[in-house]
Amino acid sequence: MTAPYGGSPAPMAQPPRRGRHSNRGVADRARSAMFRGYRTIEGVGRRLGGIMHGTVAAVLIGLCIAGALALVTTGVAKVGGPIAAAPRPTTDNAPPIGTFSHHPVVVRLPAHPESYVGAYAKGVPESYAPIKALATATAARLNVALYYSGWRETFRSAFAVQAGDNGAVPFIQIEPFRVSLAAIVAGVYDTYLETFATSVASYGATTGHAVIIGFGHEMNGSWYPWGYRHTSPEVFVAAWRHIVTVFRRQGADNVTWLWTVNIMDQRHGIPSPAAWWPGSSYVTWVGIDGYYLRRTWMFASLFGPTIKAVRALTIAPVLIAETGAAPASDQPAKIANLFSGIRDYGLLGFVWFNAPGTQDWRLTGPAAIAEFGRGARTYKVATS
Repeated sequence: MTAPYGGSPAPMAQPPRRGRHSNRGVADRARSAMFRGYRTIEGVGRRLGGIMHGTVAAVLIGLCIAGALALVTTGVAKVGGPIAAAPRPTTDNAPPIGTFSHHPVVVRLPAHPESYVGAYAKGVPESYAPIKALATATAARLNVALYYSGWRETFRSAFAVQAGDNGAVPFIQIEPFRVSLAAIVAGVYDTYLETFATSVASYGATTGHAVIIGFGHEMNGSWYPWGYRHTSPEVFVAAWRHIVTVFRRQGADNVTWLWTVNIMDQRHGIPSPAAWWPGSSYVTWVGIDGYYLRRTWMFASLFGPTIKAVRALTIAPVLIAETGAAPASDQPAKIANLFSGIRDYGLLGFVWFNAPGTQDWRLTGPAAIAEFGRGARTYKVATS
């Protein structure tokens, strides 16, 4: 296999200690199961007979907190007794909670079609260098920098500043591993959330920049403990709304809230995301995750049915929030198809997962690198 960027083969780095890839075994097993379910994805568009409509009913968590705390769902932390207050997270020069509560920091991201090309790369958020190296290799301006944040992790302000200095918006996917979503709803982790929100607001106040934040992505899939068949959609919705509310109360209105779903495959247990919809007042943009695995797969069959389901819920802008193409799928052709699909559907753009996972999703070989750069340079790149 040709090494990424045409150099010598890169050694497999040890997983970083934080965020998504500290759960590499769980994530990889989950993605393996998901990919097995994708085998007939090219027929989804033809098979899809209807889309779930409507919004999720209001959750009466507040009327029965004790019951919520006793909620037991497979894969989610069980609450066997009173829950102690979450420990106050450590911070690096974070201002006091409440600093921006009465002086909100408001920064809005532009939402023009074909204006965002971003990436995740192994080694972030400890360093911005991997994303900078990708931008250099492709001669593309990358204006979204994705990293995954474990629950109780604080906002990585140093990485955010580096991203901003390079013209990119920090994009944080918060992953609630080893935490009860019912406890989030009940306010057990409010101090953690308030601290995170205050740090985000401080970043906005200092730099004038926005951030993108997602929570519990791919919840309509069954591979994460906050997802389908493990945590009820009602509790997920209540947790999402609670988190957004806490951030807003802390004046962190420089957040673009990205509700991120997985592409649908109803025959293999990935349903419409309608049941998890928090409502338009709690969502800024919609994210969709999906990967090209085979040569026969194309944008319309891969993403089209899910875009249709999302459009039944909202007219919010859509970003392909995580994608890649296996080298065996004819990576250059799939990259060209990705750019074409974004244009045809009028989407914001995409974030490329440029790292090893269940497969090595990195751009591989000069043709793929050139195609990525060529497509990216056609975009009117937005800034925060």
